[in-house]
Amino acid sequence: MKENRIKRLLCLMKEQNLEQIIVTSSPDLFYLTGKWFSTGERMIALYLNIDGNHRFIVNKLFPIYEDLGLDIIWYSDEEDPIKLLSTVVDKTKVLGVDKSWPAHFLIRLMDIKGAKAFVNSSLILDRLRMIKDEEEIDLMRKSSEINDKVMLDLWNNLKEGETERYYSNLLKEIYEGYGVSKFSFDPIVAVSPNGADPHHECDNTKITKGKSIVLDIGGVYNYYCSDMTRTVFFGEAPSKRHEEIYNIVKEANLRAISRVKEGVKFSDIDKVARSFIEEAGYGEYFTHRTGHSIGIEDHDFGDVSSVNHEEVKAGMIFSIEPGIYLKDDIGVRIEDLVLVTKDGCELLNKVSKEITIIK
Repeated sequence: MKENRIKRLLCLMKEQNLEQIIVTSSPDLFYLTGKWFSTGERMIALYLNIDGNHRFIVNKLFPIYEDLGLDIIWYSDEEDPIKLLSTVVDKTKVLGVDKSWPAHFLIRLMDIKGAKAFVNSSLILDRLRMIKDEEEIDLMRKSSEINDKVMLDLWNNLKEGETERYYSNLLKEIYEGYGVSKFSFDPIVAVSPNGADPHHECDNTKITKGKSIVLDIGGVYNYYCSDMTRTVFFGEAPSKRHEEIYNIVKEANLRAISRVKEGVKFSDIDKVARSFIEEAGYGEYFTHRTGHSIGIEDHDFGDVSSVNHEEVKAGMIFSIEPGIYLKDDIGVRIEDLVLVTKDGCELLNKVSKEITIIK
């Protein structure tokens, strides 16, 4: 059990006058216990109460050999886990539940009047996870360090005639060579004009001379995600127009990063990147937010967008990824992860953002 994290969670619960919650999502359970659970259809619930009467309800199919510092209540497939949970919950008080808890579990608990009322308590944990502790920061640094190496290895393997799908598969092998067993998300290898689709799915399009390639990749190291995008040119230098577009995106990326420090609003960071692209005449082609939070999940709670007016805090980690997307022509996106500090930020990605021509 991560005692400091649970203490912080309990303090936030008290501030919101919420005396009891259940934690059921795999990322949140990992954050609080240090162990990853993939239980599929079976219920799992960590019950936390501000009086310290914590219980962990787990199916016997998922043995726990470590000492998690929690009282575990085991149940079998023949037992009703919701009825078991109802014996733990204080029925006279409000219960906080996860936003992602399956409805059939929640409805069953509501039917048997398992609590006075039910509220979504995920926001408490979401905000807690936004600010990384030192252990998490070290893991995020390492995850991004590996991602830098993978990106450079990918560049070195780009060859004319190979397909996007080929490189998507090759990335698995490259990551595994660095001890990373899975992607943070399905990688994007988008040969122009496919790069004009921000979420292009790899297909059989082949790399040919004179094309640009959007490379958006990330892996999971010790349960912490990396995420980075670079746009490169294959075989020959870009046209003057494509070079201009690339440099606009790069400058938007750099300006937004320079704006990051504790106390600045997320919306102000977004505005720096968006305004620069708009002033250059490409505002309508920057079609998404400037960034997203990241940690145990590739898209943690929180984003860098025009509608998020919250202030950033030291310890937050999020992406800065402006882009320009021109249908049937070219897409350019440049993405880095930043760690917020008191007076600025630490850039977690070191791969060059200068125009790169792969030959």
